[in-house]
Amino acid sequence: MSEIITSPQNPRIKNLVLLQQKSRERRKQNRIVVEGLRETGIAVANGFRVTDLIICPELARADVYKSIAPEASITLVSPAIFEKLAYREGSDGFIALIEPKWQQLTDVTLRPNPLIIILEAVEKPGNLGAILRTADAVNADAVIVCDPLTDIYNPNVIRSGIGCVFSRQVVACSTEDAQQWLKAKSIKSYAAELKASTPYHIHDYRYATAFVMGTEADGLTSKWIDFCDERIIIPMLGSIDSLNVSVSTAVLVFEAMRQRGY
Repeated sequence: MSEIITSPQNPRIKNLVLLQQKSRERRKQNRIVVEGLRETGIAVANGFRVTDLIICPELARADVYKSIAPEASITLVSPAIFEKLAYREGSDGFIALIEPKWQQLTDVTLRPNPLIIILEAVEKPGNLGAILRTADAVNADAVIVCDPLTDIYNPNVIRSGIGCVFSRQVVACSTEDAQQWLKAKSIKSYAAELKASTPYHIHDYRYATAFVMGTEADGLTSKWIDFCDERIIIPMLGSIDSLNVSVSTAVLVFEAMRQRGY
């Protein structure tokens, strides 16, 4: 059995922490950190390559981690070291380093009547992860993140999205590029915003559709409000704007799925 790492000063451990914390390092090294057997399995099933496994033998099943990525380099760590590395409580003792796929708009493949989710300047990893789960639930063709303020492969995105960043086509790009792409693909766009007068449910989403969502703090900018074909609102009866962006996205895309007969 390989030596078990017990020191947080070990170079491999220090580099793993760097990859967890720094987007520029993930880009530079072309590696992302994925915690959990389930999330790693989703990545492998969708064609992502695992290069390294960091395992706590006291927590992880050897037969499982050796079979999921047989060619990966394995590093064994003590429970104390794994606890410092893990993002969640009750972890399964399993962390993977995976080669990301930095997809471009030109890489996206679409069905005849695609369903697209577009996010402007999303900042909170938890919101992005929740939206990716929704995108997977409705089998959305793509999630396009415009002018992002968080890395799509942030470990908290992967965790909160339970690995759905690997099961969907996810692209980070500029607003201008996304708008040109929508025009070229003849996809009708709907801006979700609080000052719109048209309730979302009266529109027909059975055809090529893109829902454009803004930030919770500021909503959509004029770049998108002026560009989109329609402006829609989710009617709310309370005294505050109660729905966060991930819930609002779910309301809209499931209405599209209802119209399409699921």
